[in-house]
Amino acid sequence: MIGEFDIYGVYVPAFAIYAAIAFLLQIVIIRLLDARGFYRLVWHRALFDLAIYVIVLGVCDGGGRKHPAAGIRSPMQNRG
Repeated sequence: MIGEFDIYGVYVPAFAIYAAIAFLLQIVIIRLLDARGFYRLVWHRALFDLAIYVIVLGVCDGGGRKHPAAGIRSPMQNRG
């Protein structure tokens, strides 16, 4: 996993790129939910929108990473 992107000689943190992508995806999701009338069921729209952003950001940020436990073998698999 790279820590930054080189954009014309300017190093931009990867998390900033992921945050921008998550923001754009959040806008699309919010517009779809609003068009379907989903927000009539939501008690606090601002908190719900924040939760959507945090979830999408977690997916964007974690999507490119390998889980730390993915390479660990169980003791039963090490026996041969």
